[in-house]
Amino acid sequence: MSEQTRKSDQGLEDRIAAWREYLGRRQAIRAEDRDELEDHLRHQIADLQQAGLANDEAFLVAVKRMGEIDALTREFALEHSNRLWKQLVTVVDHEPAGRAAAGTETKVVLGLAVAAGVAVKLPSLLGLEPAEGTDSFYARNASLFVMPFLAIYFSWKRRVSKTCWLLGAAVFGIAFAVVNLLPFQSGGSTEMLAAIHLPIALWLVIGVAYTGGSWQDREQRMNFVRFSGELFIYYVLIALGGGVLTGTTIFMFNAVGLDAEAIASRWILPCGAAGAALVAAWLVEAKQSVVENMAPVLTRLFTPLFALVLLVFLVTMLWTGRAVEVQREVLIGFDLLLVVVLGLLLYAVSARDPRSGPSLSDFLQLTLLICALLVDAVALAALLARISELGLSPNKVAALGENLVLLVNLSWSAWLYTRFLRGRGPFDSLVRWQTAYLPVYSSWAGVVIVIFPPLFGFR
Repeated sequence: MSEQTRKSDQGLEDRIAAWREYLGRRQAIRAEDRDELEDHLRHQIADLQQAGLANDEAFLVAVKRMGEIDALTREFALEHSNRLWKQLVTVVDHEPAGRAAAGTETKVVLGLAVAAGVAVKLPSLLGLEPAEGTDSFYARNASLFVMPFLAIYFSWKRRVSKTCWLLGAAVFGIAFAVVNLLPFQSGGSTEMLAAIHLPIALWLVIGVAYTGGSWQDREQRMNFVRFSGELFIYYVLIALGGGVLTGTTIFMFNAVGLDAEAIASRWILPCGAAGAALVAAWLVEAKQSVVENMAPVLTRLFTPLFALVLLVFLVTMLWTGRAVEVQREVLIGFDLLLVVVLGLLLYAVSARDPRSGPSLSDFLQLTLLICALLVDAVALAALLARISELGLSPNKVAALGENLVLLVNLSWSAWLYTRFLRGRGPFDSLVRWQTAYLPVYSSWAGVVIVIFPPLFGFR
């Protein structure tokens, strides 16, 4: 063991000792209670270390997580809030090796972000984009301009095996061949379906890289769920800031009689959107706990709101007697609604301690699930009636399959939640179900990408 590693481990033990001493000041806390809480804290730290966090970061994030379920730990975090916040927001590493590693990672991420931005414009610069159907060309390849670089980043950071590198490269190569070599009809349904489902299928590759090749590990899968939610939040924030920056740039150049809109739309926006995905992933990795505390709050806020909206919709539909109009936009809208409900469920599950008992938020989550299932049943019935009347089409079959995939997940989740609330099953069964079901989404997306085009004549 190197001297630097020894010092880092000793520093971690000192922090745990300080936390345990803080608990020991309360006479109501017995020694065995402290032992149990410390064991839970150490398990949290070990999971975070395995995810790639340094000792200091792992301790701070674990304390934050423990604060959600343990009042004394929350008080400990609040009492040390100034020091914790500085360490969470600022990279503090007094060891030369730590600073060098952080600097190397920064260079790698910035290099990959630039590479992603260049990849977006490379077809245009090399004259490889088609003369006609340029928009559909970029729609098909949009995920391939970003996701390979995300996979490279996590594969490098997690030091995955050569086999994982080769498998990842093979999957991206096959994806590129499928969306670019198959004879899609420009602007056709199967082309658009392939473009929409490709990032869903490839996200599984990102997950394997994120987990360091340990995709079978349930805890690692749940960490990937947390990462996905936090990445979305960071990316939206970066996009909002980027939009303000772009608008300001256009305004200033217009003030001196120069038109910067063309440059902004052709270069700044597409290149910035691609590079921002790498920067957002890096920020999530570096500052996990900052947004980690925000996401559960958003989940608790929007769960009752979505449940209320769905209840009002069902009551209104029954009151007016109006049926759902099955059109392309409506089908997409209902699928997105179910995806949002699933996202709220996934993040609520990932941010919750499985050992704690039922709470009001659990009942609200079950209410949301039941409302979503009722709305989906109505849309599904209307879709089946439409298919029986007008026959099959790529969009209808894709919508039908996606509804069924989501319906199975949400239905079983509602059943497991009900058992938990009635005291007939552990909450951990819901966690196991969600993590085990994740590959189903990518599998269905792969079917839509590979099977649908020839099945429907590439139209």
